[in-house]
Amino acid sequence: MALQHIIGLDHVVVSVRDLDAAAAAWRALGFTVSPRGTHSPHMGSANYTIMFGEDYMELLGVLAPTEHNAAMREWLAAQEGIERAAFTALDAAAGVAELQAQGVAAIGPIAFGRPVELPDGSMAEARFNVLRWPVGLRPGGLRIFACQHLTRETVWVPALQQHANGASCILRLEMLTADPRAAAAEMGALLIQTPRQDADGAWVLPTGPGRADLVFLDRAILAARHPGISLDGLPEEGAAALVLGTRDYAGAARALGVSVDGAVGVPAARATGVLLRFLAV
Repeated sequence: MALQHIIGLDHVVVSVRDLDAAAAAWRALGFTVSPRGTHSPHMGSANYTIMFGEDYMELLGVLAPTEHNAAMREWLAAQEGIERAAFTALDAAAGVAELQAQGVAAIGPIAFGRPVELPDGSMAEARFNVLRWPVGLRPGGLRIFACQHLTRETVWVPALQQHANGASCILRLEMLTADPRAAAAEMGALLIQTPRQDADGAWVLPTGPGRADLVFLDRAILAARHPGISLDGLPEEGAAALVLGTRDYAGAARALGVSVDGAVGVPAARATGVLLRFLAV
């Protein structure tokens, strides 16, 4: 990423209608899911997290309608799945200034927090500063923001980073779109980054060293990349698939209940609207 204060994909937000049922579904796929957290009242939401090495997944649900979650509620009326992605902000205020200097109408920083139950039963608080790109901008159907973690030790808890399926990182976030080149270019303009084209026609936007790539593709390319995994339930436009790295490929196959000789992954129907694929790392 060309930006100095925003350094790569931090986490993806899987927005769901029934938060506790979603957590149970992801546990059944071999993920360790954190205790439930409740955000500051103006957020009106609660979450569970699935933690990896430098990144993670967030299962997010609405507790009470607020101005802050209006866009999420509108989105959930039609679907579940990956509704937005966050990048790591080293300094949210400096990130806002940096983006605004590039002509991007960044908003923030906004402070919030949530109580965290630690493995020993004690309670702590996770605190964040976030910045947002304008809500109406959704390249490839994906809303984006950036998050500065003020208390990393309450989020990246070692006991929560161990998964039965061996998952250790997000490798790629793949987005369905009718015009992959245009969507990648639009996202690149927001991140001050230049996309490249893969041999199969997909357009790739790196987000930072050691962090996941954003990939823009059409349905035919997505199907070719994930043979044997149904595309039913995926949106026409929007984030469709997560490719995760696993340190235990056979363990991932066992956890997902699939053959190690095939594509180790599951369709969106089993993972709250997300096609999930594992690759050995």
